[in-house]
Amino acid sequence: MSLRLLTRAALVGGLALTVFAATPAVASSPPTGDRGDAAAGWLARHMVDGERFEAVFDGVAYPDQGLTVDAVFAFAASKTADAFAERALTWLASPGVTGGYIGEGTEAYAGATAKLTLAVQVRGGDPSAFGGFDLEARLRGLQTPSGRFSDSSQWGDFSNGFSQSLAVLALDRTTGGAPATAVGFLAGSRCADGGYPLLFAQATCTSDVDVTAIAVQALIAAGRWSDAAAGLCWLLSVQSANGAFSALGVENANSTGLAAQALLAGGRFTAAAKARQFLRGLQVDCTGAAADRGAIRFKAGPLDPATATRATAQAVLGLASVSLGRLDATGARSGDPVLSCQ
Repeated sequence: MSLRLLTRAALVGGLALTVFAATPAVASSPPTGDRGDAAAGWLARHMVDGERFEAVFDGVAYPDQGLTVDAVFAFAASKTADAFAERALTWLASPGVTGGYIGEGTEAYAGATAKLTLAVQVRGGDPSAFGGFDLEARLRGLQTPSGRFSDSSQWGDFSNGFSQSLAVLALDRTTGGAPATAVGFLAGSRCADGGYPLLFAQATCTSDVDVTAIAVQALIAAGRWSDAAAGLCWLLSVQSANGAFSALGVENANSTGLAAQALLAGGRFTAAAKARQFLRGLQVDCTGAAADRGAIRFKAGPLDPATATRATAQAVLGLASVSLGRLDATGARSGDPVLSCQ
C-alpha cells in the first residue's frame, strides 16, 4: 500500500472505505504550540485501542496496516507519541497482521514489505526477525533482474514508483545497502519533465507529485543527487503560489506534506517553508471543536473524518522537517500533545 492510498479515491468521489478510529482519549501531555506535535498527538488519540487504525468496507472493520505504519513515521518525525508507536509496532508484529499486509504463502507484496521494513528500522528494530518474517531477505527476493521490485501474487503485479522508492530507502539502511540496479531502475523511470511516475512503462510517462517526493528522498539517500535534482526542479515547477501541491487538480495535505519533505531534503528551504505554511492553514486550530484541534484537513473545507487521519499523518512529515532517509525515533517522547489554546 502506498503512503497515499486514498488521495485519488477521495478526489474522484465515493470513497471505497472509511477510516475507523476509537473515541479520542484524554491527552496525557501538556499543551504545545508546535503544530507538528499537536497533529501527531491528535493522530495518536484516534488510534483504535491506542495501537492501530482500521478501515471499514460495507460496515465491516479491517486492519489498516498501511495507515498504522504512516502513523509510526509521523510519531518518529515529530518525536512524540512514542508509546503509541511502540504499541503499533507490537500490533504489526502480531500473528496474522504482518502476513496479512506483506503477503503469505505464494503472495508477497513489494511495497508493503519495503514500507514495513523501513518502519521497523525507524523504530530501531530488527527487520530480519519481525512478525515471523525476515523482511530484508523477503524484500531482496522480490527484486527482478532489471532492478525493479515486483509483487509475487496470483492477483497480478501492483508494484509501482512507491514500491521502488520505499525499497531503496529501506535497503539503503542495511549493511548490504540498496542494490545499484534497484537505484538505477528508479532513476531510469524519470519522465522527460524531471518528475517520476506512479506506474512504470506507461505509453506517456506522467509525473506524480507524491511519487516524485518519495523518489527524490530515496535517490538522495542513495547518493544520486543529479537524478534527485531533476525531481526537485519538477516539484518546484508545479508548486502553487500558496505553497500547496495538488493531486488531480486539488490542493491537498497529503501531497504537500510529502513534497515538503523532499524539498527540505534537497535544500529547497524557501519552497519547503511555503509548503509547511499551507499545511498549517489546513490544521484545525483553537476555533475548532476541542476534539478536532491539531487535526489536518485533506483539503480546504470542513474536517472529513474519512480522510483526516491519513492527511494528518502525511502532513506531520512535512511539518516536522525531516526526510524519510533520516527518520529516526530515537529520543521520542511518549505523550500525545494537544494544541495550546491559551
